[in-house]
Amino acid sequence: MDINTKKLKKNAFRVSKERGVTASRIRVPGGHCSAKILGLVQEISETYGNGIVHITTRQGFEIEGIHMKDMEVVNEMLQPIIEELEINQIDKSSGYPAAGTRNISACIGNNVCPFANYNTAELAKKMEKEVFPNDLHFKIALTGCPNDCIKARMNDFGIIGMTEPQYDQNRCVSCGACVKACEKMSTGALQMDNYKVVRNKEKCIGCGVCITKCPTRAFTRSKEKYYKLVIMGRTGKVNPRLAEDFLIWVDEESITKVILNTYKFVEKYIDRDAPGGKEHIGYIIDRVGFDEYKKWALEGIEFGPKVIVKDRIYWSGIHYK
Repeated sequence: MDINTKKLKKNAFRVSKERGVTASRIRVPGGHCSAKILGLVQEISETYGNGIVHITTRQGFEIEGIHMKDMEVVNEMLQPIIEELEINQIDKSSGYPAAGTRNISACIGNNVCPFANYNTAELAKKMEKEVFPNDLHFKIALTGCPNDCIKARMNDFGIIGMTEPQYDQNRCVSCGACVKACEKMSTGALQMDNYKVVRNKEKCIGCGVCITKCPTRAFTRSKEKYYKLVIMGRTGKVNPRLAEDFLIWVDEESITKVILNTYKFVEKYIDRDAPGGKEHIGYIIDRVGFDEYKKWALEGIEFGPKVIVKDRIYWSGIHYK
């Protein structure tokens, strides 16, 4: 068969080790979908694949064993999945849309988890609408609290949920449960002073442990949603590292603007001769300089009074060169 492998990849099919056989990759924004999707994936797999479905590390599906000659009909069968998941699609006739930006992944969030400070699936779907389709190599992950179950610090952008604990002294019985929990499970930001709980704002990371452990609801979550944005974590062969804090106590809208501004930065400075024409953002920042990146990332953004912006980031990690 005469196959255009670039087009094949654009339509989210994989070049496999077996000649003439591919796999269809399906992204699931935030890893959140109805059971109906599972049935549609099963139907494609059993009809045109080998009956095996791989659940990817980025919370998508890979339907294995599809013959390349069947890609067109598989694209037709994928359309209901695309519509059910509300995936951004330029042209329905072009099949399933893939891009350099990886599926936006998320922990289960406050739909289920008592520790999560926000609805991760909801924000992941909003972010999907903002960044797709796009052909640049970005990885974005959302986690509901600093427990970081999604491993947000291993991504280009990690969005970590925060809350500003609201303390009602009239409901407090001075049991010390919140102080003990913060000491053992978090940063030790609370202490008891004259039968009143005092929070050290400098040490508080907004995790919400005090809220989950208080038996009288003296501590509650703030109505305002806050986030920590950590940036430029990466794995891979060259200089892997964890993402570092960039913005703290920041709002959702500002995070979205930073990510969209970063696309503009990459378009300006990317090395088009890099393998596959997809130089990783972190390598671009290493090459161009953090100060230049920061100028682009914060363009046109006005932060609220609580936001902490890191003046300088120094990434640590393994250095091979």
